[in-house]
Amino acid sequence: MIEPKSDKDIGEWVCSEYERMSTSRFNFESQWNEVALRSDPSGKQQFGAQQFQTPGERKTSQILDSTAVIAVNRFASILDSLLTPRNQTWHRLAVNNDDLANNKEVALWFEKVNAILFKHRYDPSANFASQNQRDYKSLGRYGNSGLFVDDQVGKPGLRYKSVHLGSLYFDENHQGVPDRVIRAFMFTARQAKEKWGDKLPKNILDCTDGDKQFKFLHKVCPRTDDYDSSRLDSKGMKYASYYVSHDGKMLVSEGGYNTFPYSICRYEQSDDEVYGRGPLMEVLPSIKTLNEQKRIMLKQGHKALDPTLIAHDDGVMNGFSLKPGALNFGGVSADGRALVHALPVGNIAVGKDMMDDERAVINDACLVSLFQILVETPTRTATEVIEIAKEKGILLAPTMGRLQSERLGSMVDRELDALASQGALPPMPGILREAQGDYQIYYDSPLTRAAKAEEASGLMRTIETALSIVNVTQDPSILDNFDFDLAMPDLARIQGMSEKYIRDEKSKAAIRQGRAANAQTEQLIAAGPAAAAIMKASAAKGPA
Repeated sequence: MIEPKSDKDIGEWVCSEYERMSTSRFNFESQWNEVALRSDPSGKQQFGAQQFQTPGERKTSQILDSTAVIAVNRFASILDSLLTPRNQTWHRLAVNNDDLANNKEVALWFEKVNAILFKHRYDPSANFASQNQRDYKSLGRYGNSGLFVDDQVGKPGLRYKSVHLGSLYFDENHQGVPDRVIRAFMFTARQAKEKWGDKLPKNILDCTDGDKQFKFLHKVCPRTDDYDSSRLDSKGMKYASYYVSHDGKMLVSEGGYNTFPYSICRYEQSDDEVYGRGPLMEVLPSIKTLNEQKRIMLKQGHKALDPTLIAHDDGVMNGFSLKPGALNFGGVSADGRALVHALPVGNIAVGKDMMDDERAVINDACLVSLFQILVETPTRTATEVIEIAKEKGILLAPTMGRLQSERLGSMVDRELDALASQGALPPMPGILREAQGDYQIYYDSPLTRAAKAEEASGLMRTIETALSIVNVTQDPSILDNFDFDLAMPDLARIQGMSEKYIRDEKSKAAIRQGRAANAQTEQLIAAGPAAAAIMKASAAKGPA
C-alpha cells in the first residue's frame, strides 16, 4: 500500500492499519491470555481490546502452582548468560572486506567502536540490563519480543524499552524480516500536552482532567514513494515514524529513522505465521494440568491434615470435640476397639509424582533441566564438563543461533546508527569510509563457545588416547604430534577463560629462556663433583 500524503490521511491510515493488525492475531491472543493468566503475575494479562489495565490489580487468581512463573524467570537468566552476559564482551565488530581484514588502523577503529558501544549499552541510564530481561521473559512466555532502541534525552547515549506484546503489533517483508511496527500506548492529557502541545485533537486540548488517559499509536515502516536520500529531514530517512492520536485519528508528529528502531525476535516460528510461539505456549497443557493437580492436592492435603471422621451410630455418642486435650466418651468400645475413624483420602504420593512429571515437562521447555546437571553433580572432570558443554551446544544451537542473529544483529545495527548520528563514534578511517564502513558482527558469547566445544572435546579425547599409549610404550615422543602452544589458548577461550590470564609470545619466550638457563646451571652444578674428581686424578698421574 502506498502511504498517504496529507496529515489527515496518515492519521486515518495508521488507525486502519492498527485495526487490521489487531484483528489478524486474534487466535494468538487467546493463547497468550491463557499463558499470561498462569505465568505472568507482574505484566499484562489481557490481550486485545482489554490490553490496558488498571494499575495495581491482582494478577495471581489463576496461579495455583508457581512452576511456570519460576521456570520463565530462569529461562530469561539462561538466555542472558548464554547470549548477553553483562560481565563479558559478548560480540566484536570487524570489517567485512577481505582486502581490509589485516589493516591495523581499521582493526583498532572497530575495537574502539566496540568498546564505546558496550559502554553506552551498559550505562545505568540506558536501562539495557533490566529491559533485556523483560524481553527474554516475553520470549519465554509468548515467543515474541520487541526492544525499542532510542536516543537518550539531553545527552549522547542510548535508551532501551521492552515493549509488551499486548501493545506491540508487527509485520514482515517478503523476506520474512520484521520491518513494520505499530505500538499502542496510553498518555494522560497532561503528558500528551507536554509532548505535542497544540498538535493534539481538540477534545484532548480541552480536557481539564490532566490524569484522564488517551490512546496513541506509534507506527514505524519503510518509506516508499516519498523517500529521497538527498534530503536531510525525515523524508531522507529510510523508515518513517508517525505518532497518531487514536481519538480523532489525527497525526501529531512525524519523523524518521535510518535503521529500524525495534529489535523484533521470534522464538519458534511456524510456516505462514508472522508471530512466534514460546516455550510456555508449547507446554500450556502441562501448565493447566499442573494447576488443576495442585487444586486437587490442596483439597487432599486438607483432608489428610484435618480428616473427616466417621463413627458408628449407636445412640450413645452425642457429640465429638476435636479441641486439643478434649475427652470424648463413647469413641471406643468396652474392649478398646475404635468406634471413630478418619475417612480415607486419596494417595497423595501418587498425586505428587504426577505433578513432578508435569513440572519436569515445563522445566525442560524452559531449558532449566538442561543446566541442572552441573548443579547436581559439581565434582566433574574437565573432560566431562567439556562433553556436557558440547551436548548443550548441540541442543541449543538451532534456536539460540536464530535469536542471536535476528534479535542482536538488528539491535547492534540500530545502536551504531544512533551513536553515529549523535557524533559519539570516532572518525572513520578514510580507507574504511571508501568501503562504506561495511562491517560484520562476531559473537563471542558462551553460546558460541558451547558450539565450539566439539573442538575442545576432540582435543581432550585425543590427548587422553595419546597418554594411554605413552603409558603402555613408555615412549613420550608421540606427544610431539601436538602443538600445545597453539591448542591451549584456543582451549582456554572455548572454556571462557579471560584473555588477561593468557601469556603473550614474548612472556612465554622469556620464561622458557630462564628455564633453559636454570637447567643448564643445574647440569653444571651436578657435573661439578665428577669434573673435580677427573681433574684430581689427572693431577695425581702427573704429566704424560
